Amino acid sequence: MTLLGATLKGIFRDRVFRGLLMVLVVFAAIPAVSTLSMRQVVSLCLTLCLSLSSLVLLVLALFLGGTVLWRDLDRRYCHALLSLPLSRERYLWERYAGIALFLGLSALVLGGMTWLVTSFVAAGYPPGRPILWTVVFGCIALDLLKCLLLVAFAFCFSAFSTSFFLPIFGTIAIYLVGGASQGVHDYLRSSAATDISLAVRRLADSLYYLLPNFSLFDIKLYAIYGLPLQTSQLLLSGGYFLVYTLLLLGLSGWIFARRQIP
Repeated sequence: MTLLGATLKGIFRDRVFRGLLMVLVVFAAIPAVSTLSMRQVVSLCLTLCLSLSSLVLLVLALFLGGTVLWRDLDRRYCHALLSLPLSRERYLWERYAGIALFLGLSALVLGGMTWLVTSFVAAGYPPGRPILWTVVFGCIALDLLKCLLLVAFAFCFSAFSTSFFLPIFGTIAIYLVGGASQGVHDYLRSSAATDISLAVRRLADSLYYLLPNFSLFDIKLYAIYGLPLQTSQLLLSGGYFLVYTLLLLGLSGWIFARRQIP
């Protein structure tokens, strides 16, 4: 069995997928909650479905990305694996691929539940404008890419950390900063920030281009209100994810290959 398959099997053995299926029960309550909005029932339903899907993917990314490498090192699983004709870089890449595959399967399940629940609500409360399912599924796909980027950050922290806390809380910090970076950048460019010093502006600009910008992956408003989305925006987000993730995994592999494993 390849390391990718072993990673996926280990995730299922840890009953992570069962936890995901239990969370899906929450989807059953969304139609009832959506009726609280008398005029925008379908919009509220989509908002709740997409928000729940995003939250589940985020929790899975933090849990799996922050614990897989740390657990291998803590329980000395990697000693047996690295004794095989397997480079440390390949070991890290296959671990990442296994997590990515599981998150992809989870996104498919969440997308299916979103379609099922929203279609059920729309049958009883016809929306004022048609639901653009391509945009809805694109929204979940971009949430998946955002979470996979977070997993790459978690791997980068795990590559040199001996603590369980740095990969978890470091990734959470990256998520919070990446979610706020666009807002801070827009504020500093506005007329309301005239009292901000030039040094602070330059520092903020440097951090803006260095740290991830997760607003590129957020198209929930397009999906909720049935707004068309340009293909160029999806390509930009996909290219941004690909370049950033490859850089992070390359750095993680370089660090991990030179790390002394006790």
